[in-house]
Amino acid sequence: MRKPLIAGNWKMYKTPKESLAFLNEFLPLMSDHTAHDITIFPTMSSLGYVIEAVKGTNVSAGAQTMHWLNEGPYTGQTSPTMLASINCTHVLLGHSERRIYANETDDMVNWKLKAALAHDLVPIVCVGESQEKRQAGLTEAVLNWQIACALNGVRSEYAAPIVIAYEPIWAIGTGSVATPDQVSEAHGIIRREVAARLGQHRADAIRILYGGSVKPENIAKLMVEPEIDGALVGGASLDAKSFAQLIHNSVRNTGGKK
Repeated sequence: MRKPLIAGNWKMYKTPKESLAFLNEFLPLMSDHTAHDITIFPTMSSLGYVIEAVKGTNVSAGAQTMHWLNEGPYTGQTSPTMLASINCTHVLLGHSERRIYANETDDMVNWKLKAALAHDLVPIVCVGESQEKRQAGLTEAVLNWQIACALNGVRSEYAAPIVIAYEPIWAIGTGSVATPDQVSEAHGIIRREVAARLGQHRADAIRILYGGSVKPENIAKLMVEPEIDGALVGGASLDAKSFAQLIHNSVRNTGGKK
């Protein structure tokens, strides 16, 4: 049984003060929630505050990116050892915005993934195709390539913490949501490629999330699909009540307990 994971990516929003105000409202709404794992990805300036605030709760906190080396002359970068030292538990890798605006390559995602595993961080690896690639019928080719590159050199026995997030670029922040059938098909492609790289047993166990304009109003239709193991949520995770409602709406369609 794959326990669903709902993750909130705050991107470049919320100061430390705003982050703590969110948690003061959000954590009581989640205090008895057991159906999902819940992770929040704040800005780097707020991460330490958020980690301290969620200590002892059923919510965890992660970084939106990291470098793959432990230290070095890399201005503006944060290393996996630094994240581990403040009790960070998760890290996002290869988000499309990082690939587009920070020029992250597939090789970099692979290096970061192996570094995350080496430092006991749960990596959420983001993959997804552009509108142009989808229209050209290249969705499967793009996903297979991104998964193959990310998992290059990763041994199956060390891969259990890995989470994959399917985020079609054409659906991120656009209001366009992939249909449940489209998402399920893409997740099936990803799971088959994971099986080819790490074995069927590992592929059956790995969680694959969907991200792309996920809201309280559409999460239920997505979560009813057995291939969808949760969501990576952007804008709808910025408001405490909205994010809590989204999480509760998804419970009803997974058979979970609130």
